[in-house]
Amino acid sequence: MSSVKVAVRVRPLNSREIKRNSKCIISMQGSKTCITNPKNDKDTKTYSFDHSYWSTNPKDSHFADQKEVYNDIGKEFLLHSFDGYNTCIFAYGQTGSGKSFTMMGTQDANLKGIIPQTCEAMFERIEEETDADTTFSVEVSYMEIYNEKVHDLLNPANNNKNLRVREHPVLGPYVEDLAKLAVQSYIDVSGLMDEGNKSRTVASTNMNDESSRSHAVFSIILTQRKFDKPTGLTAEKVSKISLVDLAGSERADATGATGARLKEGANINRSLTTLGKVISALAEQAN
Repeated sequence: MSSVKVAVRVRPLNSREIKRNSKCIISMQGSKTCITNPKNDKDTKTYSFDHSYWSTNPKDSHFADQKEVYNDIGKEFLLHSFDGYNTCIFAYGQTGSGKSFTMMGTQDANLKGIIPQTCEAMFERIEEETDADTTFSVEVSYMEIYNEKVHDLLNPANNNKNLRVREHPVLGPYVEDLAKLAVQSYIDVSGLMDEGNKSRTVASTNMNDESSRSHAVFSIILTQRKFDKPTGLTAEKVSKISLVDLAGSERADATGATGARLKEGANINRSLTTLGKVISALAEQAN
């Protein structure tokens, strides 16, 4: 089983695209995504992914809703986390492409994104497996990276403070003074996510009325403790779940960005380019 999986999702045309009489040039067949040249219908390129999700029209037989995306990606992801592995999901794409909707969703029960569905399923499993010998503890943190500065979304006192990124000799990189809050249920997590989202930096551009101007990282520390009666010892297993909603890549001429929005866009693109280099380096190292 591959340790890295890649999925692509296509959203419906938005109001801006409909006004411009744009047409959809994407088609999907199973896990394959096909892109047709708008100037030449016979020129089509096909790419294969682990999953290809057609989410443009709910009436289509192969329409992929929020639940299907979670069932394919989130369930396996959560399984690895309970096995003690550190896991990460991030959404990458152009501004306005539906990343925040896929990751966070809306308040509608049928439109919850990967993050709330993962948290909900995690606490359901914790409730099922907790007994006299097995206990769980969960801590969460929520931060944003805005203009190359790290801000704590769960601690109002530190919200405007630029937190430092350090490296622990054993645990690896961490953010100094980032708040970690203990939670007992999905309701606790949902409340913290809502509070954090209120503090997140968003703004309107020509391409997106509510464009995320920062990268957001919601982290969950899952600790499992199991008491072994024969030896009288307690084994502890800790895993970190990172759920990342990246700001979208953008072109200044398309977004109409000027001033502060232009600076934000430049920093977003720079950090996404760096992320691409890191992924390429890790892929080469794995091969």
